[in-house]
Parts: sequence; C-alpha cells; structure tokens
Amino acid sequence: MSSLVADLAVRVGSLALRNPFLLASGIWGESGDSLAGAWAAGAGGVITKSIGSLPRAGYPNPTIEEYSTWGLLNAMGLPNPGMDEYPREISAARSHGALVIGSVFGSDAEEFARLARRIAETGVVAVELNLSCPHAEGYGTEVGSDPKDVEAIVRAVVGSVSVPVIAKITPNTSDAPALAVAAENGGAAAVSAINTLRALAIDTTLHRPVLAHGLGGLSGPAIKPVGLACVWQIYERVRIPVIGVGGISTAEDALEYIMAGARAVEVGTVIAHQGIGVFSRLVDGLSHRLDELGYASVSQAVGLAHGAGR
Repeated sequence: MSSLVADLAVRVGSLALRNPFLLASGIWGESGDSLAGAWAAGAGGVITKSIGSLPRAGYPNPTIEEYSTWGLLNAMGLPNPGMDEYPREISAARSHGALVIGSVFGSDAEEFARLARRIAETGVVAVELNLSCPHAEGYGTEVGSDPKDVEAIVRAVVGSVSVPVIAKITPNTSDAPALAVAAENGGAAAVSAINTLRALAIDTTLHRPVLAHGLGGLSGPAIKPVGLACVWQIYERVRIPVIGVGGISTAEDALEYIMAGARAVEVGTVIAHQGIGVFSRLVDGLSHRLDELGYASVSQAVGLAHGAGR
C-alpha cells in the first residue's frame, strides 16, 4: 500500500480500527485463511460469516444471480459449520494478527446470548448480531423487525458478553431507525446498517424464480442510496456509532456514508468483482480524498452532511 496522507484510524465506541473499512459478513469469511487474507490486504477489521448453533447446508443451487453493473441477488440460507466447528477458523485468522468481529444469528434472545458467549470466548473484539438476513426462515429479519424484539435480543447479549455488541439492522421494514433506537436502548455499542434488500428475479423461460429459494437479498451499488438514507436517519436518532453498509465500491462511496454519519463502513459485494485487493485501493483513495478536502482524519468528516453535525 502507498503512503497515506490523512489519518484513517477510527474508533467505533471502544473499538479501535486502523482504518474504517471492515470486511462485511458473508462475502469472504468462510475460513480463517480468507479472513486473514482480507486483513493482510488492508481491511481495518474482518467480520466472520454469521454462525449459528448447528451446521447448516444452506439452500440448494442456484443461490446467486449476478448483475454486473448493480450487484448480486443471493439466497444462500445462512450456510455455516456451526459454533462447535467455526472457532478454529477464528483462531487461524487471529494467528495472523487479524482483528476479528464475530457474527452470529439466532431465533430468539436466549439463542443469540448463548452464541455470543461462545464466540466471545474465541478472542473476537466485538460481536455483530445478524438481525437482518431477508431470506432465512425464523432468523434475521423475521426476529429483527420488531423494536421490542431487537431491544430484548440486544439486552440479553450485552448482559452475556464483555465485548462490544453491534446490531445489524434490516432495511426491510417501515422504520429502520426505530430498530436502531431499540438496539441503543438494549445497550448496543453500535449499529450497522444495512443488510441486503429483499428482492426477486424471474426466469421467464422456465417460468420460475431464478434462485432456488425464490426470494433473495440484493446487495451492491443498486442499494447504496437506500443504505445512505438509513444511515442518515439513524445518525439523527441515536448517540451510538453507526457503521454504514451497502454498495460501497469506491472511496467516494465510503465518504458519502461517513458524511451521512457512519464512523466505519463494511465492504462486501465489490470484493466478488474486484477481489480483496480493493481494500488497499479504498484505503489510499479515502486518505487522499480527505486530504483534498482539507480533513486530517476520518472523524472530522463524520456527519458533515447534517450541517453542524454532533
């Protein structure tokens, strides 16, 4: 990586990151080696796949439909090896020095808390709660769309672990900011927004949905305006840090999220198109863009689009 101009080190609550670019859950975190590879490529931190209580094979193929210009439609079904097996992958990533955030999914507050305790024991620096997968029955959006449920889940997890808890918010609701408020009330250290948008594609020749599961989640550039709007609204409603997610492909995309109120951002779909080398380009690009605008650090740009900011 080339020498940096602006300082990209950021703090998300008590979590110190060398730069604001996090590997998003689900796109590259299948193994310890892949997590370590993203870290070596320049990510400020890496988030694991979402891990559940038991192994899940996920949905049958086809599970992904690629749209070259605006993103990916996927319905993977939360495939994962289960909490008994995955800690060894976290250990492998940490052995390479990676700053690892563990992602978990569950069906209720008790399961989330149990899984969070297990993954916290592996040495992760924070736990992200997947309250927002749009296509897994009994999980994700189905347990994360009601503010009361979100608050209860977050509160249960916060009471069970000593590391920061991040609640990943769904956009597939009438009031995403209300979910962020609920997470804050439950004690979350931060919220990340957004997960994928519920979406569908039809194969008109076969007369059926393209994905085997039918409904899927849309990610990539097409959802950036939605993610930005959610981050903007959430920033105005909560005091805890916001992590922006959705359609970040360039340093300018990241800066939009930062000016909307994000202190860090998660990068996902662009890796499928450009590989993990994108992290070094994002880091250098954001540093030089901040320098062009006269800002010495990321923190100086957080929330600027709101005027006086906070």
